[in-house]
Formats: sequence, C-alpha cells, structure tokens
Amino acid sequence: MRSDVHGAVELPAGWGEAGVTVWAKNHQPLQAALAELSGAVTLTFDPSLVNPGEAEMVFERADSLRGTYGPYRENNDLLWYGLSVRVDPEAGYIEGENEIRLRMLAPADRIQLDLFEHLAVDSILYEGDPLSFERDGKVVWVEFSEVLEEGEEPALHFHYSGYPESSGRFGGISFDEDSLGNGWVFTANQGLGASVWWPNKDQQPDEPDSMTIAVTVPTGYVDVSNGRLMSVEEGDDGTTRFLWKVHYPINNYSVSLNIAKYTHFSDTLGDLSLDYYVLPYDLERARSQFSQVKPMLQCFNEKLGPYPFPRDGYKLIQVPYSGMEHQSAVTYGNGWENGYLGRDWTGVGISPRFDFIIIHESAHEWYGNSVTANDVSDAWIHEGWGTWLEGVYVECLWGYDDALTYLNGYQEKIRNQEPIIGPTGVNHWPTGDQYFKG
Repeated sequence: MRSDVHGAVELPAGWGEAGVTVWAKNHQPLQAALAELSGAVTLTFDPSLVNPGEAEMVFERADSLRGTYGPYRENNDLLWYGLSVRVDPEAGYIEGENEIRLRMLAPADRIQLDLFEHLAVDSILYEGDPLSFERDGKVVWVEFSEVLEEGEEPALHFHYSGYPESSGRFGGISFDEDSLGNGWVFTANQGLGASVWWPNKDQQPDEPDSMTIAVTVPTGYVDVSNGRLMSVEEGDDGTTRFLWKVHYPINNYSVSLNIAKYTHFSDTLGDLSLDYYVLPYDLERARSQFSQVKPMLQCFNEKLGPYPFPRDGYKLIQVPYSGMEHQSAVTYGNGWENGYLGRDWTGVGISPRFDFIIIHESAHEWYGNSVTANDVSDAWIHEGWGTWLEGVYVECLWGYDDALTYLNGYQEKIRNQEPIIGPTGVNHWPTGDQYFKG
C-alpha cells in the first residue's frame, strides 16, 4: 500500500489479529501484528532506498504547495464550479469569474486556491462582501472573517483578469492564429496546472461534482469546451456567449477552451452524440480521418464498459498541437494521418494503420478522466493504461497477435532510468517509461 509524502499509511480495518507487512516507497518496511497498530502509522524514511535519479532531483516550496494536498485543501470538499470568462483572441486577454462552492470538512477560516502570478485577482466575494486574501507565488490564501463550521457550504465568487502567458509543453493557454490569420485560442495544461488561466483548487484528489463553463467571444468565433452545449446567445455588443454544462466530476486540467472559427459536423453511436469541430478548410479531411472514432468507441465500450460521460457526449476538436484528453472534449492535431505525427510509433508496421492521437487520447476518457490518479506521481494510471488500450484497439480490429506485436514494439523506447512512480507531493511528472511499459 502507498504512504503519503510523509510516510504515513492508513491501515484498512477487518484483518483481525493477522500479522502485516507494510511497504512504502523509499521507507523501511514495517512488520507487526495488526492488533498492535491502529489508524495512521508512520514508516521510517531510508535515503539508501531512493533511486539515484530521484536523489538528484531538487524541489522547492512552490512545488510542495502545488503538489501536496495540504491542510487548507483537505479542510474542504469541492461541490461545483461556475466558470464564466470573456476572451479577446486578438488582444490575448481574459477576464472572468469562477463561482466556487465548497463543503467544509472541518472548522476553518482559511483555504488554499490557486492562480498564476501573471493574472490579477480583482476580488473574492463571499455573501456579497470582499474577503481578504494573500498571494504566495501561484497560491492564493483566502481568509474568511469568521470560522466556518464543518458542514457549511460557502459559495465564493473569484473575479480575475489579465494577459495569460503561454508556458509548458503545449502552451498552457495559447493565443495563436490559423493559416488564414484568424485567432485561435486553446488550452492544454496537464502538469503545468489549470490555474495558468482560471482560478481553482489546482490539485487532483478533489473534483467538483459538476460545473458550468460560459465563454464569451467575438461573434464569428466558436468556443468548444467540456460537457453539453446548453445555449448560444448573441449579445448586442458584437459578442457571442457559449454555455456548456459538465454533468460529471471533472479534473481541473481537463477543463478547456478551444476558440476558433470552427465548423461543426456530428454523428451518433446509439444514444451517444458524437460532435466534431474543425476549421472549414479541413472539413473533408476531418470527415475521413474521424471515421475511426466509432469503431474505437465500440471496441472500448465492449472491453471496458460504456463510455463514461454519456450525458456530455463525445467531442473531437481540431487544435494546432498534437492533442490532449480533455474530458468529453478530446483535442486533435495529428495532421490528418495515421501513426503519431507522421511516424510509425512502435516501429513494427502496425501504427500506420490507425491514428494514434484519436485512439490514445480517447482512451483517457476511461483512464485519466473517469479514473484519475490521486497524485501526479501515479500518472501511470493514465498513461500506462492508455498504452494498453492502444493494444486493445489493435486486437479489436486486427487480432491478438498484432496487438502483442504492436505493444512489444514499445520495448525499444524504455530507458529504465527512474521508477515509474515518481516523487509524491511535488507535482512531478514521472518518467516517459510510464507510457512505454504499459
């Protein structure tokens, strides 16, 4: 069983008088009769057990604030987000509000929220009155004027604005252009943090039960976000407001904006809606390439159980980066060709039969979105299962032998330089081997 970052392990009940051995990464194992132990026990950290590659890693206070589920996060439970933003694609500007509803799990007058430094906190309101807050790097410490009791359900209105800065592998949030010079805004912030563009409780253990996403853009642009499109309203100021409702829990990094002059086409798989958003000049290529979606979903439905988010539907959205598994709003940028970015990804002649991004990123609807790792160190739960599901897809279409051949092709990519499970509590993305070992 896994310890937390401090070596504490919560023991299960119901094992009677049996003896147990508790192992935890980088800690001495503990052997005892269960009757001698109760609740949380703490193991002894042993630096000699640390992998040499990990031993050289250096983390700072900011990493712990971002990656640890600390006391001012664990004192509350997220219930709902009501995110409303206004985006100017030409100016690279965003402003908006997030209504954050919580349930207090312990008496407290302080909570931790997150927002990157380049965005201004305009105000945080509770019952119409401004709350005090303190900025600490990317953390926003929010102070209530009195202690909230366990079971209370405060609703905060967090107003913010600014010019987001692109960073990270896919930009975090990017203000780009299509080939015709039209604005193209998109978000992809796994690892980096969703708080690069909107204020939230930026961690993975706690998710809102549902949320709404309202995005106002200049008329002529289309926003595609997560969930079900509930309404489109044109204003008298030259803007259009798109309202999306997410009917299920959702991890922060999955929440997305995709703003462009998209065209839309659709299909169904039984009762499941399939919606596709692409640039108009790529429409015919999209119709051809996206035909892989239905057999892929049929395969996963059969092997894993029904698609996890039927009320929100399935969407595939064109973007200018390779792609990302945003819940019910998977993004695609694999160049309208099979393989991965033009390559035979596992080098055995099978990858060119299918579009890697469509299959791998959609697999995360089951492992990554429906099942989400508590800590980033366990991202193998997302990526290793995603790799395995590529093999499942190959088996569905071409048989078991080809599936084994495909997956065994990953062996050449394995480096064995770091453990699959990375350091905990510091928001560290683990080694690439988490993908290739499946």
